[in-house]
Amino acid sequence: MKADLGAPIVTRPVADAVVDKLVTAVALGLYVPGQQLPTERELAERLGVSRSTVRDGLKQLTETGYLSVRRGRNGGYFVRADWGPQSQGHVQRQLIDNWAAFEQIFDARTLIEPLIARTAAERHRPADIEAIDAALAAYLAAPDHDASRRADAALHRAIATATQTPILVDISMDLRTKISLNLGAEPYTDAVRRIAITQHQDLVAAVTERRADDAAAIAAVHFTLTETLMRKLVKRAGGKT
Repeated sequence: MKADLGAPIVTRPVADAVVDKLVTAVALGLYVPGQQLPTERELAERLGVSRSTVRDGLKQLTETGYLSVRRGRNGGYFVRADWGPQSQGHVQRQLIDNWAAFEQIFDARTLIEPLIARTAAERHRPADIEAIDAALAAYLAAPDHDASRRADAALHRAIATATQTPILVDISMDLRTKISLNLGAEPYTDAVRRIAITQHQDLVAAVTERRADDAAAIAAVHFTLTETLMRKLVKRAGGKT
């Protein structure tokens, strides 16, 4: 008697998963209209897939109107739209289907980041404050979206480094990587930046002045910005949080 193996398991092409991730990334503000995406090589390394898989995904996104292609020395793939007719399905697969994992990331950040801010306020050294001040200045002076995101990551790394506890740096950066969908800096919009400017300044002041309780409280609020942004996108895609 032959075993009944049931219906065959249908797996989606890896390139489709790349498309889901990139569409979600654009909807979250990781990349904005007019911005050039990283190269195929960079995307492949970040996503842990082959360049041909990335190329297939980018081709799909170009054909469906999310991206445009520019040829030549300064060419590449550029974002055309932050939301399209198929965005809901992409976001559902990328975020909603994996929402339990994201909830765990939010919870971990709620526990870890205030601890990092508090510890940095208690343990920082003069060199740490120099690095933190430089990172804050770069953030405030950032000329564009991408520079702002890089400066944001550098500032929080500098604060984590000020704890004098490398494992806390690693944990913070790992959580940031996870929440960024492995695409670099975490979700970001102009509205988030306007709020973050004040919060960053307040956080740096509290750390510098060794106001540990204040630093922890500011960090607790600050690190809900990305969570709020992602929850709004899930609702837009028809999910519940």
